[in-house]
Amino acid sequence: MQKKSSFLEILIWGMALVPLAYLFIVWEQLPDRVPIHFNYKGEADDWGSKNFLAGLILFITVGLNLLLLAIPTIDPKDKIAHMGSKYHQLRFMMALFMAALAVFIVYSAKAGSLESSNFVNVLVGALFISFGNYFQALKPNYFIGIRTPWTLESETVWRKTHRMGGRLWIAGGVVMCLSALLQNPLVRLVIFLATVAIVVLIPAIYSFLEQRKERQQAAR
Repeated sequence: MQKKSSFLEILIWGMALVPLAYLFIVWEQLPDRVPIHFNYKGEADDWGSKNFLAGLILFITVGLNLLLLAIPTIDPKDKIAHMGSKYHQLRFMMALFMAALAVFIVYSAKAGSLESSNFVNVLVGALFISFGNYFQALKPNYFIGIRTPWTLESETVWRKTHRMGGRLWIAGGVVMCLSALLQNPLVRLVIFLATVAIVVLIPAIYSFLEQRKERQQAAR
């Protein structure tokens, strides 16, 4: 088990360092002012220095991983520490997602435009599918999952909300991935924003309704 955990840790840090290595390789090919923001058409509309880009890549890869390493130490009830391999699976998913996103950011900065803007829909859709699967077996905690006042108050509401929400996130991820096939960037953006709103709002509303139902049953 220890050997498996060490290998996973090496893999996570290896993925975090890939974008930095790619940035180092293409550094001399980048202009002094690189695009750091794009509109929905994939056109650059804001620029920054190469050093800003390097700091951004460092933050979303190494910085995020350090944050995820620190979270179990500040968990007031040590619930994350007891999650064991489940928490390391989350770290792996996030490291993979952030590494892919960071490489895409560097590639787009080098190209000067979002030549494959639909890739973002695929990337986020895949993350939603992974999280949806992960949520359904997630134990109550203060840092990860669908954390509303109602899920944190009741373990039953937490379990029901994450089971329903997990399936919803998987469905939303599939929709988002399929939307990448559309040619119209505005339609892709609308689907992206609508999907995010749905997978965030519906589980929150559901948890409120389940908590109210639980209180009504307790009061009888």
